[in-house]
Amino acid sequence: MKPTLQLKLSQHLALTPQLQQSIRLLQLSTLELEQELEKYLLENPLLEREDEDYAGSAPSGSEGEYASGSSEGPAEHGQEGDGAEHGDVREDGREEPRDEIRDNLGDDEGWFAEGSYPSASRDEEEDSDFQEVQAATTSLREHLNWQLGLIQLSERDRQLVSFLIEALDEDGYLTQSLEELQEALPEELEIELDDLQIALRHLQNFDPTGVGARTPGECLALQLAALPVDEIRNQALTLVRQHLELLAGRDFAKLKKLLGCDDERLRAVTNLVRSLNPRPGAQYAPLDARYITPDVVVKKIRNQWTASINPDAYPRLRINRLYAEILSKQRGSSLSGQLQEARWLIKNVQQRFDTILRVSQAILDRQRQFFEHGEVAMRPLVLREIAETLGLHESTVSRVTTQKYMATPRGIFELKYFFGSHVATDTGGACSATAIRALIKQLVAAEDAKKPLSDSQISEILGQQGIVVARRTIAKYREALNIPPANLRKSI
Repeated sequence: MKPTLQLKLSQHLALTPQLQQSIRLLQLSTLELEQELEKYLLENPLLEREDEDYAGSAPSGSEGEYASGSSEGPAEHGQEGDGAEHGDVREDGREEPRDEIRDNLGDDEGWFAEGSYPSASRDEEEDSDFQEVQAATTSLREHLNWQLGLIQLSERDRQLVSFLIEALDEDGYLTQSLEELQEALPEELEIELDDLQIALRHLQNFDPTGVGARTPGECLALQLAALPVDEIRNQALTLVRQHLELLAGRDFAKLKKLLGCDDERLRAVTNLVRSLNPRPGAQYAPLDARYITPDVVVKKIRNQWTASINPDAYPRLRINRLYAEILSKQRGSSLSGQLQEARWLIKNVQQRFDTILRVSQAILDRQRQFFEHGEVAMRPLVLREIAETLGLHESTVSRVTTQKYMATPRGIFELKYFFGSHVATDTGGACSATAIRALIKQLVAAEDAKKPLSDSQISEILGQQGIVVARRTIAKYREALNIPPANLRKSI
């Protein structure tokens, strides 16, 4: 076969480094974006935050030109004149020629001034930085060991009580049996089971009342035993020690028979039990608070719902004027690549928030009834609808709505919250799954506690309103709302 040369034309999509960076920044949360930007700020000397003050380091004679936030100068606003035509004009009247690198910066206002940031009202005098002060908390073990130091015990008993304290879980329960704990101790100590039982009795006298219990029934019984003695308290003790499973199953008829009481007395007994704390150690558990900085703020202005970028979530970046000036005088510098990377980053960050704002406003336009009337007015919405409206790909909308939050008068919601499946109605329309869950919550809240609504009854009520929902779907939505079934919602 004779070798030949052939030309073939084809099209393919190439992801440039700039496009890859744009996609990566788009899918990051606000916290992850800040961490990513900190890495860029450490690696690239040409990039800095706008609130950094470095005007004092500018060379003499050019401080006014390169001061932070300066908006003066013909080059930035394109004013006509000799300076704009031939180059920059210094304060001493001498003309400074423009070079290739400085021309490549494009519009200086896009990289240096505040005009490149969202037009959100922000008081520069206001100090938005705050320190998150976390109060020092005492752990459950520290609290119990402090009490252990206040009582008179032999050194042997003190060590055993301290051993039991270490075996408690976060709720204050002793999850291991005394036999298992005895086996864990060295044999040469000759610790008997009675020794551990005595140590446990000491521990169960500590605050909070109920600590050291091995079962929920024992925990509640310890708390009841500390109350003044009366008939209701005695019947409550019998209930938690022998019939706690009947109370959990709301079998009130059997409870009345076993306790020998009427409805009023049983109601008093159960109310007393419910007032107890089944997790005495939980109040000493460390709090893992996670704070959310919303990306978008929604306000109603002149009867119109409008979305705007939260200025506290927007990183204010710019090119360092001093380094850019030095770079403009040194052609072929190795920092030219870092200058281009800094420009890309600033542009991609701005594009990220522009896309978030566009998607948020599109969501806002379609879910206006939600902001007016609440969850029951939520309409069905899918990613494809927003993507087609804005001319974006569904994957882009998915990235934008993941871990991005919107602050509204009704609370803070993830953008994905406004999307959901639909259920057909008798009129041929559709109802959002979020709206159905809200209706279920309303029906359960308004039901008769003595005759709670079953899933089938809720399905029938919604059917009368034109919303066709199967009983299994009602059960699924009810479980998602953490609403127990009808038999567990029944009261005396």
